Amino acid sequence: MKKYRLVLFGVMLNFVSALSAQAYKDGEFLKYRIHYFFFNAGYATLQLKEENMGGRKVFHAIGKGYSSSVSSMVMDIDDLYETWFDEQNRPQRFIRHIKEGNYHKHVEYIFHHEQNMLQVIDHLKVKVNKFKIPDGIQDMLSAYYALRNIDTSRLKKGDFIEQDLFFDGEVFHFKMKILGRKIISTRFGKIKTLVLRPYVQSGRVFKEDESLTVWVSDDENKIPIRIKAKILVGSIKADLIEFKNLKYPIHFD
Repeated sequence: MKKYRLVLFGVMLNFVSALSAQAYKDGEFLKYRIHYFFFNAGYATLQLKEENMGGRKVFHAIGKGYSSSVSSMVMDIDDLYETWFDEQNRPQRFIRHIKEGNYHKHVEYIFHHEQNMLQVIDHLKVKVNKFKIPDGIQDMLSAYYALRNIDTSRLKKGDFIEQDLFFDGEVFHFKMKILGRKIISTRFGKIKTLVLRPYVQSGRVFKEDESLTVWVSDDENKIPIRIKAKILVGSIKADLIEFKNLKYPIHFD
Protein backbone atom coordinates (compact mmCIF):
# COMPACT_ATOMS: atom_id res chain seq x y z
CA MET A 1 0.00 0.00 0.00
CA LYS A 2 2.95 2.29 0.52
CA LYS A 3 3.54 2.45 -3.23
CA TYR A 4 0.13 3.81 -4.28
CA ARG A 5 1.78 6.81 -5.89
CA LEU A 6 3.36 4.59 -8.55
CA VAL A 7 -0.04 3.22 -9.49
CA LEU A 8 -2.16 6.33 -9.04
CA PHE A 9 0.14 8.65 -10.90
CA GLY A 10 3.41 7.07 -11.92
CA VAL A 11 1.48 4.53 -13.98
CA MET A 12 -1.85 6.11 -14.58
CA LEU A 13 -0.23 9.25 -15.70
CA ASN A 14 3.09 8.17 -17.35
CA PHE A 15 2.06 8.00 -20.99
CA VAL A 16 2.96 9.57 -24.33
CA SER A 17 3.49 13.03 -25.87
CA ALA A 18 1.94 13.72 -29.27
CA LEU A 19 0.26 16.87 -30.60
CA SER A 20 -3.14 17.55 -32.16
CA ALA A 21 -6.23 19.44 -30.93
CA GLN A 22 -6.31 19.71 -27.16
CA ALA A 23 -8.60 17.13 -25.59
CA TYR A 24 -9.17 19.01 -22.32
CA LYS A 25 -10.22 22.41 -21.05
CA ASP A 26 -10.07 24.71 -18.05
CA GLY A 27 -11.94 23.33 -15.05
CA GLU A 28 -11.78 19.63 -15.89
CA PHE A 29 -12.03 17.38 -12.82
CA LEU A 30 -11.68 13.60 -12.46
CA LYS A 31 -11.96 11.42 -9.36
CA TYR A 32 -11.02 7.76 -8.89
CA ARG A 33 -11.67 5.22 -6.16
CA ILE A 34 -8.75 2.91 -5.36
CA HIS A 35 -9.34 -0.69 -4.25
CA TYR A 36 -6.69 -2.87 -2.63
CA PHE A 37 -7.95 -6.45 -2.74
CA PHE A 38 -11.64 -5.86 -1.79
CA PHE A 39 -11.07 -2.79 0.38
CA ASN A 40 -11.66 0.86 -0.45
CA ALA A 41 -8.08 2.00 0.07
CA GLY A 42 -8.22 5.60 -1.08
CA TYR A 43 -8.95 8.15 -3.78
CA ALA A 44 -7.14 10.05 -6.52
CA THR A 45 -8.22 13.32 -8.15
CA LEU A 46 -7.06 15.31 -11.16
CA GLN A 47 -7.92 18.95 -11.68
CA LEU A 48 -6.93 21.25 -14.56
CA LYS A 49 -6.76 25.04 -14.57
CA GLU A 50 -5.71 27.67 -17.11
CA GLU A 51 -3.16 30.14 -15.71
CA ASN A 52 -0.62 32.74 -16.81
CA MET A 53 3.10 32.06 -16.50
CA GLY A 54 5.54 34.70 -17.69
CA GLY A 55 2.96 36.34 -19.90
CA ARG A 56 1.77 33.20 -21.68
CA LYS A 57 -1.06 30.74 -21.17
CA VAL A 58 -0.26 27.49 -19.41
CA PHE A 59 -2.28 24.64 -17.99
CA HIS A 60 -1.85 23.87 -14.30
CA ALA A 61 -2.68 20.26 -13.45
CA ILE A 62 -3.09 19.15 -9.83
CA GLY A 63 -3.09 15.48 -8.94
CA LYS A 64 -3.84 14.27 -5.42
CA GLY A 65 -3.85 10.82 -3.86
CA TYR A 66 -5.05 10.12 -0.34
CA SER A 67 -6.01 7.15 1.80
CA SER A 68 -9.53 6.38 2.98
CA SER A 69 -10.42 6.71 6.65
CA VAL A 70 -10.06 2.97 7.14
CA SER A 71 -6.75 2.44 5.31
CA SER A 72 -5.25 5.56 6.93
CA MET A 73 -5.14 3.62 10.20
CA VAL A 74 -2.62 1.30 8.52
CA MET A 75 -0.84 3.73 6.19
CA ASP A 76 -1.73 7.42 5.99
CA ILE A 77 -1.16 8.66 2.42
CA ASP A 78 -1.23 12.30 1.31
CA ASP A 79 0.33 12.76 -2.16
CA LEU A 80 0.41 15.93 -4.24
CA TYR A 81 1.58 16.24 -7.85
CA GLU A 82 1.50 19.47 -9.84
CA THR A 83 2.65 20.36 -13.32
CA TRP A 84 2.52 23.46 -15.48
CA PHE A 85 2.69 22.88 -19.25
CA ASP A 86 2.24 25.12 -22.29
CA GLU A 87 -0.05 24.75 -25.28
CA GLN A 88 2.62 22.66 -27.03
CA ASN A 89 2.48 20.16 -24.15
CA ARG A 90 5.96 21.14 -22.94
CA PRO A 91 6.23 20.95 -19.13
CA GLN A 92 7.60 24.11 -17.50
CA ARG A 93 7.49 23.20 -13.81
CA PHE A 94 6.65 20.09 -11.82
CA ILE A 95 6.16 19.46 -8.09
CA ARG A 96 6.04 16.09 -6.34
CA HIS A 97 5.23 16.34 -2.64
CA ILE A 98 4.32 13.01 -1.08
CA LYS A 99 3.74 11.79 2.47
CA GLU A 100 3.18 8.07 2.97
CA GLY A 101 3.54 6.96 6.55
CA ASN A 102 7.12 7.80 7.51
CA TYR A 103 8.15 8.33 3.88
CA HIS A 104 8.38 11.97 2.78
CA LYS A 105 9.58 13.45 -0.50
CA HIS A 106 9.37 17.02 -1.83
CA VAL A 107 11.04 17.79 -5.16
CA GLU A 108 10.53 20.43 -7.83
CA TYR A 109 11.56 20.38 -11.51
CA ILE A 110 12.27 23.51 -13.54
CA PHE A 111 12.49 22.78 -17.27
CA HIS A 112 14.84 24.71 -19.58
CA HIS A 113 13.94 23.22 -22.96
CA GLU A 114 16.07 25.60 -25.00
CA GLN A 115 19.18 24.39 -23.15
CA ASN A 116 17.98 20.76 -22.91
CA MET A 117 18.48 21.08 -19.19
CA LEU A 118 16.39 20.27 -16.13
CA GLN A 119 16.90 21.78 -12.70
CA VAL A 120 15.81 19.54 -9.81
CA ILE A 121 15.30 21.13 -6.41
CA ASP A 122 15.12 18.83 -3.39
CA HIS A 123 13.31 20.87 -0.75
CA LEU A 124 13.96 18.39 2.06
CA LYS A 125 17.67 17.87 1.44
CA VAL A 126 18.06 21.54 0.43
CA LYS A 127 20.09 20.85 -2.70
CA VAL A 128 19.85 21.51 -6.43
CA ASN A 129 20.97 19.23 -9.27
CA LYS A 130 21.02 19.74 -13.04
CA PHE A 131 20.35 17.06 -15.65
CA LYS A 132 20.66 16.87 -19.42
CA ILE A 133 17.29 16.08 -21.02
CA PRO A 134 16.25 15.16 -24.58
CA ASP A 135 13.75 17.06 -26.70
CA GLY A 136 10.14 16.16 -25.99
CA ILE A 137 10.74 15.09 -22.37
CA GLN A 138 7.72 14.88 -20.09
CA ASP A 139 7.22 14.69 -16.35
CA MET A 140 4.95 11.99 -14.96
CA LEU A 141 1.86 14.23 -14.87
CA SER A 142 2.25 16.33 -18.03
CA ALA A 143 2.68 13.09 -19.98
CA TYR A 144 -0.88 12.08 -19.14
CA TYR A 145 -2.30 15.22 -20.73
CA ALA A 146 0.00 14.91 -23.74
CA LEU A 147 -1.31 11.40 -24.35
CA ARG A 148 -4.83 12.68 -24.66
CA ASN A 149 -3.87 14.81 -27.66
CA ILE A 150 -2.86 11.82 -29.75
CA ASP A 151 -5.09 10.62 -32.59
CA THR A 152 -5.99 7.11 -31.44
CA SER A 153 -8.38 6.34 -34.29
CA ARG A 154 -5.69 4.56 -36.32
CA LEU A 155 -4.07 2.68 -33.46
CA LYS A 156 -4.50 -1.07 -33.68
CA LYS A 157 -3.72 -4.11 -31.58
CA GLY A 158 0.01 -4.67 -31.28
CA ASP A 159 1.03 -1.05 -31.90
CA PHE A 160 3.45 0.60 -29.48
CA ILE A 161 3.67 4.13 -28.11
CA GLU A 162 6.96 5.37 -26.67
CA GLN A 163 7.97 8.44 -24.67
CA ASP A 164 10.91 9.83 -22.70
CA LEU A 165 10.01 10.65 -19.08
CA PHE A 166 12.08 12.14 -16.28
CA PHE A 167 11.56 10.52 -12.89
CA ASP A 168 13.70 10.24 -9.73
CA GLY A 169 16.84 11.63 -11.31
CA GLU A 170 16.71 9.57 -14.51
CA VAL A 171 15.41 9.73 -18.05
CA PHE A 172 13.20 6.69 -18.71
CA HIS A 173 12.21 5.48 -22.16
CA PHE A 174 8.61 4.55 -21.46
CA LYS A 175 6.87 2.00 -23.68
CA MET A 176 3.19 1.10 -23.95
CA LYS A 177 1.45 -1.57 -26.06
CA ILE A 178 -2.03 -1.35 -27.55
CA LEU A 179 -3.99 -4.48 -26.54
CA GLY A 180 -7.11 -3.61 -28.50
CA ARG A 181 -10.55 -2.15 -27.89
CA LYS A 182 -13.24 -3.30 -25.47
CA ILE A 183 -16.61 -2.20 -24.10
CA ILE A 184 -16.57 -2.25 -20.29
CA SER A 185 -19.27 -1.76 -17.65
CA THR A 186 -18.92 1.22 -15.29
CA ARG A 187 -21.08 2.94 -12.69
CA PHE A 188 -22.18 5.31 -15.49
CA GLY A 189 -23.03 2.59 -18.00
CA LYS A 190 -21.12 0.77 -20.72
CA ILE A 191 -18.34 2.59 -22.54
CA LYS A 192 -15.98 1.88 -25.42
CA THR A 193 -12.33 1.85 -24.32
CA LEU A 194 -8.85 1.54 -25.74
CA VAL A 195 -6.96 -1.08 -23.72
CA LEU A 196 -3.30 -0.29 -22.98
CA ARG A 197 -0.39 -2.22 -21.47
CA PRO A 198 2.28 0.07 -19.95
CA TYR A 199 5.58 -1.74 -19.45
CA VAL A 200 6.94 -1.19 -15.94
CA GLN A 201 9.96 -2.29 -13.96
CA SER A 202 9.31 -5.57 -12.18
CA GLY A 203 10.64 -6.50 -8.75
CA ARG A 204 10.26 -3.21 -6.87
CA VAL A 205 6.47 -2.85 -6.75
CA PHE A 206 5.06 -4.95 -9.56
CA LYS A 207 5.17 -8.70 -9.96
CA GLU A 208 6.30 -8.51 -13.59
CA ASP A 209 6.82 -5.96 -16.35
CA GLU A 210 3.35 -6.72 -17.78
CA SER A 211 1.46 -6.27 -14.50
CA LEU A 212 -0.58 -3.24 -15.60
CA THR A 213 -3.66 -2.76 -17.73
CA VAL A 214 -5.30 0.61 -18.43
CA TRP A 215 -8.69 1.22 -20.06
CA VAL A 216 -8.92 4.69 -21.68
CA SER A 217 -12.14 6.11 -23.12
CA ASP A 218 -12.04 5.55 -26.88
CA ASP A 219 -13.31 9.04 -27.72
CA GLU A 220 -12.04 12.62 -27.96
CA ASN A 221 -11.43 12.87 -24.19
CA LYS A 222 -9.19 9.80 -23.79
CA ILE A 223 -9.48 9.74 -20.00
CA PRO A 224 -8.55 6.67 -17.92
CA ILE A 225 -11.71 4.80 -16.97
CA ARG A 226 -10.13 1.86 -15.15
CA ILE A 227 -6.66 0.65 -14.07
CA LYS A 228 -5.65 -2.74 -12.76
CA ALA A 229 -2.23 -3.65 -11.37
CA LYS A 230 -0.71 -6.79 -9.92
CA ILE A 231 1.72 -5.77 -7.20
CA LEU A 232 4.07 -7.85 -5.08
CA VAL A 233 1.34 -8.41 -2.51
CA GLY A 234 -2.14 -8.56 -4.00
CA SER A 235 -3.63 -6.26 -6.61
CA ILE A 236 -4.89 -2.69 -6.99
CA LYS A 237 -7.82 -1.42 -9.03
CA ALA A 238 -8.79 2.19 -9.78
CA ASP A 239 -12.18 3.18 -11.21
CA LEU A 240 -13.48 6.55 -12.38
CA ILE A 241 -16.29 7.63 -10.04
CA GLU A 242 -16.75 11.33 -10.90
CA PHE A 243 -16.04 13.69 -13.78
CA LYS A 244 -16.79 17.37 -14.45
CA ASN A 245 -16.22 19.91 -17.22
CA LEU A 246 -14.92 17.54 -19.88
CA LYS A 247 -14.31 19.20 -23.24
CA TYR A 248 -16.27 16.49 -25.05
CA PRO A 249 -19.22 14.36 -23.89
CA ILE A 250 -18.59 10.76 -22.91
CA HIS A 251 -20.90 8.41 -24.76
CA PHE A 252 -22.10 5.92 -22.19
CA ASP A 253 -24.54 3.25 -23.40
